[in-house]
Amino acid sequence: MIRIQNLFLSFGEQLIFDHCDLDIKDRERIGIVGMNGTGKSTLLKILTGEIEPTEGNIEFPPDYRLGYLEQHLNFTEETILAEGCLGLREENQWDTWKVEKILSGLGFSVEDFDKAPSEFSGGFQIRLNLAKVLVSEPNLLLLDEPTNYLDISSIRWLKTFLKGWDGELLLVTHDRDFMNSVTTHTMAIHRQKVKKIKGDTVKLYDQIAEEEALYMATVENAAKKRQKTEEYINRFRAKASLASLVQSKIKKLAKEDVGKELDMIKTLGFQFHSAEFRARHVMKADNISFGYTPEKQLIKNFSLTLSKEDRVCIIGKNGKGKSTLLSLLADELTPNEGEIWNHMHCKKGYFGQTNIERLDPHLTVADAMQEASPETPYGMIRKMCGAMMFSGDLALKKIEVLSGGEKSRVSLGKILLNPVNCLLLDEPTNHLDMESCDALIAAIDSFDGAVAIVTHNEMFLHHLATKLVVFDRDEVTVFDGSYAEFLKKVGWDNK
Repeated sequence: MIRIQNLFLSFGEQLIFDHCDLDIKDRERIGIVGMNGTGKSTLLKILTGEIEPTEGNIEFPPDYRLGYLEQHLNFTEETILAEGCLGLREENQWDTWKVEKILSGLGFSVEDFDKAPSEFSGGFQIRLNLAKVLVSEPNLLLLDEPTNYLDISSIRWLKTFLKGWDGELLLVTHDRDFMNSVTTHTMAIHRQKVKKIKGDTVKLYDQIAEEEALYMATVENAAKKRQKTEEYINRFRAKASLASLVQSKIKKLAKEDVGKELDMIKTLGFQFHSAEFRARHVMKADNISFGYTPEKQLIKNFSLTLSKEDRVCIIGKNGKGKSTLLSLLADELTPNEGEIWNHMHCKKGYFGQTNIERLDPHLTVADAMQEASPETPYGMIRKMCGAMMFSGDLALKKIEVLSGGEKSRVSLGKILLNPVNCLLLDEPTNHLDMESCDALIAAIDSFDGAVAIVTHNEMFLHHLATKLVVFDRDEVTVFDGSYAEFLKKVGWDNK
């Protein structure tokens, strides 16, 4: 068992952990939830020793091994397989089959094994780091957003792998369905404290809400009693016959602590601004083909009609062209063949990784928002900043110091400032916390317009999809139906 006692950590005036205690028992698989900035990743780094707490003590069993998924990339071997083998424990150094099995599960082909890590995208390099952690067979597995950069096939493989994990697990992920399916316990970092229960995220959040409602009712009742006591004292203070009783109540009142009201926790809550649109079809892709080189065509003779009420989810393995298709629909790229027709009143809102990369690092959050809509009054800009959780001085932070999740919120905010009737969203949940993902799905639900979204989040797919664009086996096909229907009729078993 791992024991954390009296954990206290602050960065300047920012309090992260306020004297927290936590036990991690044998074979517990714990999902960690909490808003961005509350300390989820920090807790993992404290356990690895990367961050030293201000106060507190951590006890590990003897010869206990940690496996931590790092986002930092530092490869030394010439091939993917050789690099993956660095994760093997010394007594298993010749068990290359274990590495091959995990690499295959994470989406690497047999042909990839002899290629250099530098030949792969950042997403696949993160997968290589994950493979090295998994083959090391640690006692405690520390995974920080492991599903980022994984496609659905790899996520489903990782889900099965973790369900069979025989050691302890601490998992940080924005994917509620993934977390609930692989964990035995859920832990919240909430108001600088930690709270762990046996059960899923719904049970934990319900319990926190009940406890806080009870606390606030107790505070309110105590405040009412105090007010009555104060009224009694003020009324009878001058009466000599009641002097001893009044003094007794004054002393009792001085000792009472009615408690303070809980601070309101800021959450992401917004709606996309819908532009009026009366026609049926927003846009059409007619027999389009595209490749970055003539030898490798990602999209061939593909057609798609996007209607106002559509929720089109684009799915498939990474590197097959999903983001490219969305860039074509967003007019960021031009097809090599075929054409994309836009209705004359079509107004697009595009969220892609290129949008985040294009944010000017020298601008403040407010300036970046204003840049997206110069005609919007500055007061409205600041309100939008507040809606995206950049209230007060936070709106004056420079883009260059923001986290990935904060930059994603800036990019979403820029879309919200202008009315649109066609949303094109490329993996918008990456770097958002679970609460922000819930707010996003609610905003898409209520949007009066067409939506095309690239996502590997199966909760989003089940909730949103009315139509699927499936990238598989060098083909792009349209499945007209829900994700549940797709799983029943096609599924991922043969993918």
